[in-house]
Amino acid sequence: MKHYTSINNIDNIEDWIEDAKALKTNPLKHIDLGKNKTLGLLFFNSSLRTRLSTQKAALNLGMNPIVMNVSGDAWGLEFEDGTVMNGNTAEHIKEAAAVVSQYCDIIAVRAFPTLTDKAKDESEQVMNAFMEYASVPIVNMESATGHPLQGLTDALTISEHATKAKPKVVLSWAPHIKPLPHAVANSFTQAMQKMDVEFVIANPEGYDLNPEITGDTPIYHNQEEAFKDADFVYTKNWSSYEDYGKVVNTDPNWMITKEKLGNAKFMHCLPVRRNVVVEDAVLDSDSSIVIEQANNRTYAAQLVLKKLLENI
Repeated sequence: MKHYTSINNIDNIEDWIEDAKALKTNPLKHIDLGKNKTLGLLFFNSSLRTRLSTQKAALNLGMNPIVMNVSGDAWGLEFEDGTVMNGNTAEHIKEAAAVVSQYCDIIAVRAFPTLTDKAKDESEQVMNAFMEYASVPIVNMESATGHPLQGLTDALTISEHATKAKPKVVLSWAPHIKPLPHAVANSFTQAMQKMDVEFVIANPEGYDLNPEITGDTPIYHNQEEAFKDADFVYTKNWSSYEDYGKVVNTDPNWMITKEKLGNAKFMHCLPVRRNVVVEDAVLDSDSSIVIEQANNRTYAAQLVLKKLLENI
């Protein structure tokens, strides 16, 4: 594996899950693997779990992490070819990626979508530019269309908490006060499609995800129907894909409640807006596994870094 930028980089997700579980039992077992290696963490957008868990994962492998908030600390980057750079951008990605590659053995990048230009977002301009012009492996810490570190985390968490051979997993849209990206929902969908689960998606009319990603996954526009006999309910807001980046429905009745959840486990990537996306009674109950889920971010990132280090 040269880069980790998509759930589709995973060849056998069950094998990866078992490897992550093994790392979790002894996080420092491979601490010499990353000795004298540097991980560059480049954030074009804010982060809490991704930043801290990926740093910790690097430290568990003996790596030296360097963190930069690119949007605030670096020169404005230009990604277009042939641009006359007489505006706000002072450095081209061609030089920037090449230079960072000299300082770092692996580069991890986090860059959100515009949510205004579907074609540009789906081109994954930032992530693909780093893969093209960097000379070291690239890790996707969330991009315009995917969050593969989160998706691997979610697969690990479901595997740990499943009580039956083929659990029913529901990805449910929930209301939010502003338009949000599709990245988490996309990668979760791709991860579940690789696992032996009964997977369905629930969202209001107008919020169907990219059909190229959902494929033949059943999509319900009736939340109650989708939740029937669910073992896991993964909740996330996303803006409209068809009416790209827009909020076309704010129906509060899609908020997750204890009554709706039933006996299912509740999952969310965090941060989550209480009593908008999900009520307190769910988050504060034994049904919520969001803290365990967040803890697993370290071991998902550590597994990815370990696989990349083994190929350097």
